[in-house]
Amino acid sequence: MTTPAPGRSQGEFRGAAARRSLVAPLRRRIDRWFLSRRPPSDALELTQRNVYIVPTPAGWMLAATLLLLLVASINYQLNLGYLLTFLLAGSVAVGMHVCHGTLRGLALHLLTPEPRYAGAAAVFRVVLDNTRRRTRYGIGLAVHRSGQWAWCDVPAEGSATVEVAFRPERRGLHPVPTLTAETRFPLGTFRVWTVWRPASQVLVYPAPETHPPPLPPGEPLAGPAASAALRAHAAGEYDGVRAYRRGDPLKLVVWKRAAQAQARGSEDLVSRDTQQAQRQELWLDAQATGLPGLEARVSRLCAWVLMADRLGVDYGLRVAGRVLPPSQGEAHKRQCLEALALC
Repeated sequence: MTTPAPGRSQGEFRGAAARRSLVAPLRRRIDRWFLSRRPPSDALELTQRNVYIVPTPAGWMLAATLLLLLVASINYQLNLGYLLTFLLAGSVAVGMHVCHGTLRGLALHLLTPEPRYAGAAAVFRVVLDNTRRRTRYGIGLAVHRSGQWAWCDVPAEGSATVEVAFRPERRGLHPVPTLTAETRFPLGTFRVWTVWRPASQVLVYPAPETHPPPLPPGEPLAGPAASAALRAHAAGEYDGVRAYRRGDPLKLVVWKRAAQAQARGSEDLVSRDTQQAQRQELWLDAQATGLPGLEARVSRLCAWVLMADRLGVDYGLRVAGRVLPPSQGEAHKRQCLEALALC
C-alpha cells in the first residue's frame, strides 16, 4: 500500500494521486495517437521530420533569468547588462543548434533480439551509425517512458552499440517495446528527442521450475525401432556407444576412439549413448507432470528440457497437441523451448 511522503498531509497526497489518475489516461491516449502515425521498422534514420526539441527545466529557468536581465538593463540603462544578456542569449541559440544537430543525422539499427526466459531481463542491442566527421556526445536510449537510460558517445564516422533491457513477465512472442532516443548536449538547456517503433519481436521462454523433480522414466520403444534395438543388442553391436549424429554435443564424443580410428586411417566418430539398452526413449509429456495448471506444467517441462539437454540424453516433447520426436542438441532444445513458449 502506498503511503504519503514525509512532510505531506493525507489530503495533499490524495490530491496528487487524483491528478495523476486524471493525467495518465490522457497521456496514454496522446501516446497511442502519436505512435499510430509512426510505421514500425527495425532501422530508423533521424532527419528534420522525426527529431523534436523542447526546453528543459534548466532551459526555462535560463530563459526567465535572461528576461530578468533584459528588464533590469532597460530600467537602469546598463550597457554591460545588455552585453551580458545578448551574449548569454547567443550562447543559448548556438547550443540549441548544436543540440539538435547532435541527434539529427544518426542512423539506428536494431539487431535481432535473442530469446529470453520469462521474469528475466530481455536485452536487445541497437547500433548507432554516425557518418559525420565529428563525435556525437551524450546520446541516450531507453524504453519509452521507462526512465532507464543507456548513454553512449558515437565516434566520428563510426558506430556504437547500446544495450537496452525490458522485463517481460509472460511467456510468448512479444513486440520489442517503443524506444526513445534523446540528447541534451552541450548545455542541458534543450532536450532533443525522437520516438522509434521497432518491428521485431522477442520470443520469451517460460520460466523453468526452480526445484524440479527428476526426469520421468523412459517409455518402451514400439514397432520397428524396438525390434532393431533388440537385434543390435543380441548381436553384440552395442556397447554403450553409437555412431556420431549431427547435433551431438562435443562432450559425448569418444575422443580416444576417434584418435584410434584416425590412426587406422578412418575418420568415423562415435558418441556415448546414455541410454545403453536402447529399449526405452524419454518423453516429456505435459500430462505426466501431475500438475493442475497449464503454466505450472509448462514451467516443469521447461526445467526438464534443460535438465535433459544438460545430461546429453535423447528426449521428445508432447505439449498442447504438438509432438517433437526424441533427439538432442542445441537446435532440438530451441525447438522444444519455442513450443513451450507458444503453446
